[in-house]
Amino acid sequence: MNRIPLLDLKAEIELLWDELNGAIQEVLRSGVFIMGPNVKALEQEIASYLGVKHAVALNSGTDALILGVHALGIQPGDEVITTPFTFFATAEAISHFKATPVFVDIDPRTFNLNVEQIRAKITPRTKAIIPVHLYGHAADMDSIMEIAREYGLKVLEDVAQAFGGEYKGRKLGAIGDAGALSFFPSKNLGAFGDGGMLVTNDDAIAETVRMLRVHGARKKYFNERVGVNSRLDEIQAAVLRVKFRYIDEWNRKRRAAAARYNELLRDIPDIETPYEAPYAYHVYHQYTIRVRGDRRDWLQAQLKEAGIDTFVYYPVPLHLLP
Repeated sequence: MNRIPLLDLKAEIELLWDELNGAIQEVLRSGVFIMGPNVKALEQEIASYLGVKHAVALNSGTDALILGVHALGIQPGDEVITTPFTFFATAEAISHFKATPVFVDIDPRTFNLNVEQIRAKITPRTKAIIPVHLYGHAADMDSIMEIAREYGLKVLEDVAQAFGGEYKGRKLGAIGDAGALSFFPSKNLGAFGDGGMLVTNDDAIAETVRMLRVHGARKKYFNERVGVNSRLDEIQAAVLRVKFRYIDEWNRKRRAAAARYNELLRDIPDIETPYEAPYAYHVYHQYTIRVRGDRRDWLQAQLKEAGIDTFVYYPVPLHLLP
């Protein structure tokens, strides 16, 4: 029996084998492996695509969150509002600076922050909001930005699962003060290893993150602050540039597949298919169904027996972790 995997990266590689191989060979022949022309070109291409002034390539989506939080000026004792239904790195980036993640419950349809509950969690210590565009569906950014302006808060979008997604025609990552992208291999736009990017229209945020990624230096050996080593390498940038040419086509195919699933599943009792809000252009990093009652595990077992892989994203929300 042929299995249907949840993700088949080999199929994507086979599709683009000649282009990817050519791009990698070009880097190898150049002898330039760190922060070279492919990194610079990728930054320019993604900045243009998203409609932002700055794109700063980093070596992971986690670093994009951590350095983004740093650039927003979050200090020990501060509070940052976010969702408990996300990958651990979202809250980890906040705790990294001895600040406190304050969790707001999610909207049961979009799985994103329930904007109606944000104001109740704001205190004098609140400094920022990190909305996560979960599974590729936009958070309600107009409401979030309105609250942020009202209370003087910064907004860092977690776009790890939603590259190419939109909110009312605007690309995700271009709406808040900054956006954190992930190029982990499983993402809609994925590298052959770790990779990430911080995008922003704010000159000061961009300058800070550019310094932080190279040990806090504006130029080599002239370090002005404590930073990290978070440089994207040339091979990953070259791979991403090849794949980037196809991202809109791939996202359209994801949407078409999701529409077909919705059609086939809509009349099955106890299954709720994904919701797409009128303001969102969903890019379906994950196609996530809800199963009513206690039949989820049973359904997973039946699908496994039929050779269809599934996964639960996420089995434990962050507020229930130790």
